[in-house]
Amino acid sequence: MSSIKISSARVPSVYLQSISEQDASNEYVQWLNDPLVNQYLETRFYPQDLSSVLDFIRNIIANPNEHLFTIRLTENNKHIGNIKIGGINTHHNVGDVSLFIGDKNAWGKGLASQAIQLISRYSIEQLHLRKLCAGAYQANVGSTKAFLNSGYQRDGVLVDHYTFNGQPVDLVQVCIFNHQLERLPEITIQ
Repeated sequence: MSSIKISSARVPSVYLQSISEQDASNEYVQWLNDPLVNQYLETRFYPQDLSSVLDFIRNIIANPNEHLFTIRLTENNKHIGNIKIGGINTHHNVGDVSLFIGDKNAWGKGLASQAIQLISRYSIEQLHLRKLCAGAYQANVGSTKAFLNSGYQRDGVLVDHYTFNGQPVDLVQVCIFNHQLERLPEITIQ
């Protein structure tokens, strides 16, 4: 797969770049092992190292129903996190968006919302998906807010779906449909 860069004049702070094996770094591994960064990530259950990250990247690249991008700052190209459209079901034209911002200096600046807008437009226009879904632990208010700020709407709650700190917690689900494309900024793909 050739490298793809997704950007938008209306999303000035970040752009998305297809992940590559060169993106596996010690910093990336540190993000995945940081209890604050990974508290809502399923990777928290397994210690990560450079080898496991490389295996993950290789498996994603080989899977046509998974598209993983690095989130990069426009000003200096710094890799600050990842975003994925995955679990693509081509029979129903639906997919799941998930992300994390690993660089804690980038938290609270609206960068996750910008990345969500970029991958959402890409997924609807280029992958021809009808519906994009995302879910977050109920306590992960920031993630749900980032999606809602990106034009998504609430789609339901799965009660006590996961456990967090040994207690059952709800999974809050959000979605956006292809007919809501006007909620998303136009993108440039290189």
